[in-house]
Amino acid sequence: MSGHNKWANIKARKGAQDAKRGKHFTKVAKEIIVAAKLAGGDPDHNPRLRNAIAAARELNMPGDNIKRAIARGTGAEGALTIEEVLFEGFGHSGVAILVEAQTDNRNRTTGEIRHIFGKYAGNMGVPGCASRNFKREGHITVPASQTNEEKLMEIAIDSGAEDVQNDGETFTVVTTFESLNQVAEGLVKSGLQPSSVKPVYTAVLTVPVSGDSAKSVLKLLDALEDNDDVANVWCNFDIDDKELETLET
Repeated sequence: MSGHNKWANIKARKGAQDAKRGKHFTKVAKEIIVAAKLAGGDPDHNPRLRNAIAAARELNMPGDNIKRAIARGTGAEGALTIEEVLFEGFGHSGVAILVEAQTDNRNRTTGEIRHIFGKYAGNMGVPGCASRNFKREGHITVPASQTNEEKLMEIAIDSGAEDVQNDGETFTVVTTFESLNQVAEGLVKSGLQPSSVKPVYTAVLTVPVSGDSAKSVLKLLDALEDNDDVANVWCNFDIDDKELETLET
């Protein structure tokens, strides 16, 4: 597992105890708006929206807030233009970083992301400079309690998936970016309830880091994730498990 994935898992565990709920509300609301804008306001036919709503409910976001965000995305409640922007750059030791942002002011967000890169020994680059180190895929998470690997593999492959990964507690169904929704719908029709359906960037080339370099990269990633407009951060560093656990404690 790449350093990014290990870091993301640790962040997820810590995030469950994060006290900055208002910031999470803002980010989840933006994701609901974008998902509804791209594929409609019916979660039964929009896996990305369904996933965003589930995330909102985990934060105990009021139902009225969820409905309002969906309405804004579909245009039923005023015009709110939020666009998705991908920023690319590098951290210490040449670690490639992709930043997915959702913003209503591209110029403001561009300036903020550029400032964060510079503050933490990184550099924001031009489109294409870092993305060549990644592959665009879809990941669907299914709790292991719902099925077994053999059955899930059969359902997933029949639905158009490429692979199924098992980490013990959950299965990750890997798809192409283009077939993500199709596969998710196939799993749901088979009686499964995915806990997460999302497009991801998977590193195809990784950069080993340790010591001060690792600390610098993690500080940059944390600062980027803390920005209100940032939805996801992807990177291609690789770091020893024990060192990562220590740095993120």
